[in-house]
Amino acid sequence: MKNNSAAIAAGLTALLGADSVVTDVRHMDRFLNEPRKRFHVKAAAVALPRNVGEVQALMRWANENGVGIIPQGGNTGLVGGQVPLTGGEVIASLSRLNGVRSVDAEAGHMTVEAGLTLQAAHRVAEQAGALFPLAIASEGTAEIGGVLSSNAGGVQVLAYGNARELCLGVEAVLADGRLYSGLNALRKNNTGYDLKDLLVGAEGTLGIITAATLKLFPRPEAHETAWISVADPDAALKLFFAMHRRAGHTLTAFELMPRIGIDFQLAHKMIARDPGAGPSDWYALVEISRPFGGAEGVLMDALEQGFESGLVADAVIAESEADRLLMWQAREQMSECQSREGASIKHDVSVPVAAVPQLIAEGVAAAKKVVPDIRPVPFGHIGDGNIHFNFSQPAGADGPGFMAGAQKVHDAVYAVVLRLGGSFSAEHGIGQLKTDLLKRTKDPVALEMMRAIKAALDPKGILNPGKMLD
Repeated sequence: MKNNSAAIAAGLTALLGADSVVTDVRHMDRFLNEPRKRFHVKAAAVALPRNVGEVQALMRWANENGVGIIPQGGNTGLVGGQVPLTGGEVIASLSRLNGVRSVDAEAGHMTVEAGLTLQAAHRVAEQAGALFPLAIASEGTAEIGGVLSSNAGGVQVLAYGNARELCLGVEAVLADGRLYSGLNALRKNNTGYDLKDLLVGAEGTLGIITAATLKLFPRPEAHETAWISVADPDAALKLFFAMHRRAGHTLTAFELMPRIGIDFQLAHKMIARDPGAGPSDWYALVEISRPFGGAEGVLMDALEQGFESGLVADAVIAESEADRLLMWQAREQMSECQSREGASIKHDVSVPVAAVPQLIAEGVAAAKKVVPDIRPVPFGHIGDGNIHFNFSQPAGADGPGFMAGAQKVHDAVYAVVLRLGGSFSAEHGIGQLKTDLLKRTKDPVALEMMRAIKAALDPKGILNPGKMLD
């Protein structure tokens, strides 16, 4: 049956029913068109199971027939982990599994199904008077299963951690249809290997996450948010260290942004006005989340110290929720605005926090040796060392011609990243885009261990074949 689309469609229809199978390519668009439009392979079919039992039945059928299954959440992944590689695979969309199984805000956890969007999960937590803090730009579409499978990060990792650190337990269907029932709310559980942590971040190559128990936190009483002008990334880093000492865990976001990204957004009318007091080469978007009963004015005190030390050139404090939303809009659109400006070469990298300024300086210099007029647009989570190190095409350049030389820019940037002890995939994953990089740069023993785990849990290689490990 492998790669026989007609037989696959017939088998799925008999298993799940015609209303749970999509075979017409015209109706597959939303499952195939990933955000960066890099990959253009048709699936054999799309399966839409309604419940966990149907996911188990799907995997038993796939295992018996040797059919590759690609688990998919909201299709927001940026490295092609959620779309076909060869064309003979079946996409298993978890969007119908979107229930809320339990919420216990006092105990600090909720259990939700994999197809629930991240935005909906936020609402569930808020209605219970709590906070689920994972925040990413695609939260309206991204689903919990995909968020966990890719170990998503976002803008509040600084205070709360990645998706893995926000997950207490998971339920997952294995390659042969068995159900791993790992849903629990235990903060301490020292009974052997942490299988939950193995499945989270595995990009659907070891099992299909169907539900998860997530951590909840007390909702902040208020936010103190500022848009700060700084001289350069080095000044931003020193300011981050100073503010972190002052605010501790209440410093929930510290984002670095270049002026060029604001200019792009203003030119394309993506924001109503400049969120800052005036032009600066670099900015930091800083947010302190004040707990109930917490002291007011922590941000103002930290800013005053920043002015006195010369680290802060200027600053605007959000005086309303509209001001705050404008600042965050400018941050969240930092990637999209580059698409409006033309072709861009993108990197999701991380280095030790103290090395971020060196990464930016040396990475820009290395890229400019390849393309002298390239326009760097590095931005991101300076507080955890994760920079989205992007480069827009030279003004007026030919986009396809610029992208034809992308590999040389990648090589130049990744050489700097690896020399600084960093990672070429900070929060977007491996998917099908970075499998070769993983083979070239990962420790050989680590690769052997990963392959051994894959072989043990998925001996036929049917779970997301060709992704992460080929």
